[in-house]
Amino acid sequence: MIKVLMVCLGNICRSPLAEGILQSKVDANKVFVESAGTGGWHIGELPDPRSVKVATQHFIDITDQRCRKFIYTDFDNFDIIYVMDRSNLRDVQLMARNENDLQKVHLILNAIYPNQNKDVPDPYYEGHDGFEKVFQMLESACDRIVDKLI
Repeated sequence: MIKVLMVCLGNICRSPLAEGILQSKVDANKVFVESAGTGGWHIGELPDPRSVKVATQHFIDITDQRCRKFIYTDFDNFDIIYVMDRSNLRDVQLMARNENDLQKVHLILNAIYPNQNKDVPDPYYEGHDGFEKVFQMLESACDRIVDKLI
């Protein structure tokens, strides 16, 4: 089984969407998907209601997710770690213990824009349109990720 971790800052907006989108596209018996945040402000909470709403509008239920913080053992427990932006990339890379850990970490939008190092914008301070734009970006990236996983 391939294990994929999606990481953003608070684990309430972008990474829960990425988790839900990728889960909806893969066989759960072959690919395990989870999400985490580099910050621990929302541990145990549901994803942001706006993330829940936009996911629901696309027939994806993310209400079973609970926010958690990225920890060192995630490098042991996951094969691939996708981060949402360069700030998350730096934070996760700083926790890496060795080259093997570093090799697991990728910017998610590099799946559709190779080596361009584009960020998924944080929609937290935006309205519904920001969440919809992020959803569309993540869906495109997850389509490419599925192609690579299969």
